[in-house]
Amino acid sequence: MSAALRRSPPRLALDRHRNEAPNEKWDDPEMTTAPDEPADDAPEIDDRPFIEANSQAKSKYGRFNLALIGGTGVGKSSLVNAVFGRDLAKVGMGLPVTEGVNYYHDESLGIWDIEGFEIGSAMTPAEALRKNLKTIAGHPPVEQISVVWYCVASKAHRLTRADIDMIRELEAKGLPVVLVLTKVDWDTPFPGRRTVPKSVEQFRSWLENPDDNGQPIDIPFQRVILTSTQDKNGKGKGHGLGELVTETLALSPENEKDAFRIAQRLNLPWKREMARPIIAAAATAAAAAAAVPVPVADAAILAPIQLTMMGRIAAIYDLELKTMLSAGALAQLGAQITGQALARSFLKLIPGAGSVIGAGVAFALTAATGEGWLRLCEQVHTGKLDLDKISDSWSQYAPSFLEVLRKMAQPGMAKR
Repeated sequence: MSAALRRSPPRLALDRHRNEAPNEKWDDPEMTTAPDEPADDAPEIDDRPFIEANSQAKSKYGRFNLALIGGTGVGKSSLVNAVFGRDLAKVGMGLPVTEGVNYYHDESLGIWDIEGFEIGSAMTPAEALRKNLKTIAGHPPVEQISVVWYCVASKAHRLTRADIDMIRELEAKGLPVVLVLTKVDWDTPFPGRRTVPKSVEQFRSWLENPDDNGQPIDIPFQRVILTSTQDKNGKGKGHGLGELVTETLALSPENEKDAFRIAQRLNLPWKREMARPIIAAAATAAAAAAAVPVPVADAAILAPIQLTMMGRIAAIYDLELKTMLSAGALAQLGAQITGQALARSFLKLIPGAGSVIGAGVAFALTAATGEGWLRLCEQVHTGKLDLDKISDSWSQYAPSFLEVLRKMAQPGMAKR
């Protein structure tokens, strides 16, 4: 029986990207006007565009599958928790595939947990791994391995013959391998500089130019990366994890890079880069819908466009809003964010807008709403905002008057 990866609030913050304020604040209260509450006579919002767009986006991006290889206690679970925000240790046995192999997965991430070589096995390390990889190859395409993290404790100081044989077997199957040295005890002699123990540095140097009594050894991994998920006192942030996710993305097949960007939780700029073209497309569609200006009372025509945008962005931030919020709550949130509520708030402040929504206003409102929704999704994604507080918190992320004016002033807006 398949078991989903459980999520836990990420313990690692991305140095500077996670400290951004939810929204800009301005001294003039009029400049921070947030959308009015939906009027009693506002048309009911259909949440199906959100749900359908979210589902289609998840299907499009697919699942990223990572293989983790390493012995017991090497720190595989801590890596998964730090990079992906999933607590592998609490999932239990997951899906036992064969002896020494388990598969854990949710919609966006699959983890093949493969044990390292155990002394006393009847097969050689290469034979055992070859057998396991053959079993995995028989699974559906959605479960196939993209990248391998071969995990070795940094205090091991040397790779064993079993490790080398297994890495060679992975290379023979065309799988890119990142050699991850775990549990590195970094020192910080002074701010801005980190050092590792001399023995770990020697280990890394040997891995980069391996030899056996002066004879070069071929160990076909792509990169060796030193990592820790906490400091040597068991507290604080880890190190090397940003480098690990960057290398993993570089090694991922081109058609699976977006799946990895979504599954990982350390690099928020990657997610923003995916979300902003969606916002731009929605704003353009909203402008087209209002090419012939529409009365404020008909502003709900923008809601399906904006809800579709929101559903796609939620998929990028790996949020399960359609299951975590009731249908009624989702529709209420949509009514609060889209259509009439925004139009009422801003038309009275925009010079010359009158009581109708034109292409320029529709474009600006949708673009600014998308940016606000992006910021809110980031807060939920990083564990800084509870899902049950989304409706109450929207006013903090709603587009400000100046944001809308900026969008209207973008090049090309004068022609709308």
